[in-house]
Amino acid sequence: MSVIERSIHVGWHLRVFFTEDVFAEKNFVLKNALADNLPRKVLVVLEDAVAQLQPDLAVQIETYFSLHAKQLQFVRPPLFVAGGERAKNSATLVTDILAQIYRHHLDRQSYLIAIGGGALLDVAGFAAATAHRGVRLVRIPTTTLSQADSGVGVKNGINAFGKKNFVGVFAPPFAVINDFNLLATLEPRDKRAGYVEAVKVACIRDREFFDEIERDAKKLMAFEPAAMKRLIRRCAELHVNHIASSGDPFEMGSARPLDFGHWSAHKLEQLSRFKIRHGEAVATGIALDLIYSAKIGLLDAKSAERILKLLEQLGFKLFDDELLNDDAKGGLQIFAGLEEFREHLGGRLTITLLKEIGRGVEVHEMNVKKVAAAIRELQQRGKR
Repeated sequence: MSVIERSIHVGWHLRVFFTEDVFAEKNFVLKNALADNLPRKVLVVLEDAVAQLQPDLAVQIETYFSLHAKQLQFVRPPLFVAGGERAKNSATLVTDILAQIYRHHLDRQSYLIAIGGGALLDVAGFAAATAHRGVRLVRIPTTTLSQADSGVGVKNGINAFGKKNFVGVFAPPFAVINDFNLLATLEPRDKRAGYVEAVKVACIRDREFFDEIERDAKKLMAFEPAAMKRLIRRCAELHVNHIASSGDPFEMGSARPLDFGHWSAHKLEQLSRFKIRHGEAVATGIALDLIYSAKIGLLDAKSAERILKLLEQLGFKLFDDELLNDDAKGGLQIFAGLEEFREHLGGRLTITLLKEIGRGVEVHEMNVKKVAAAIRELQQRGKR
């Protein structure tokens, strides 16, 4: 037998820009991020809910690219598409975007600019990554959740076979532009959604950041701009740092260290048919894993209570009746999330729990009786 074996190293350059009024005439952040010595084609995909809330945005986009037409060739008016998690439940939207890429002859040096929430960015990113095996993707997230977390990551995909993100690819975006002013028209429910990912990453990676969120809690509940900007920027920075330095940006191993609270959150979204939004489900998932961590003696009860109170102070409901849904055998359906979590990565089950604020640890088994007890405790807490 003979074999040829080589290590292949691929370098990626991930840039996240922070600005306001990205499509203002005198704002050159986007143009400078994209333009080079050759003209490039640009296709813009715009979430229809964002367009409805900001009716001038589509015109601003067209005007912006008309001013930079020599460097950036706008192939058509913005393509309006559905957003939200339900947009990920079918390949139809991916096909629609691919059809526009084909029709307007975009190539690998062209840009697909996706403007919307995390679900739309996932779908558009999947289309960009598969057209010609990779069209340049530019994300402009429009929710706190996507600006702080998913929009700055490297994952793209859609749901299939009843499983969240079953079909997808890892492909870093060419650039991410976080425009704080795009958050202005969000409902309070959506404005606070990104806070939970900040609490999550602070809990497992940065105690000082947790302290800062705690100090700013009242300001964050009032959606005070400076506090929101601090939270979004630091949360995005911690996520990008993990991608760049973890040694496993494409999750080739069997762990997802930044998915604290997510094994049950993903299942909870499915059980509610996505009526429970991702941030809300993660808040419940974190609360469940906090109580469980305390029950098994991993985390002290005082720290667990401190985090639970912060989540409640930020406006999150920590218990939902969907946690009590039975399966055909009389067990809790939520436990299927453990196997789905393991299967999504392969190998051993690996769950991130909390040792102390600022320090997450990985475990490879979960005691379902104690998880069930944690669910009951969380239920009682919700009745207070």
